[in-house]
Amino acid sequence: MDNIMIERLWRSVKYEEVYIKDYETVKELIDALRIYFKFYNTERPHASLGGRTPAEVYNGISVLRKTA
Repeated sequence: MDNIMIERLWRSVKYEEVYIKDYETVKELIDALRIYFKFYNTERPHASLGGRTPAEVYNGISVLRKTA
């Protein structure tokens, strides 16, 4: 099961960040990945977590999200 979660994470990173951008330097890539991982963990809702973020699950926070 651990491998499945890691594979999902890297698929998201590749398709939502890496493949859609053209980094000029390694530093630029690292900076972008830091921003993406913060977004991934604190803002991006996850279907497998019932629409919550990993930070909400880890911290035991229950947040009602508005739907469009």
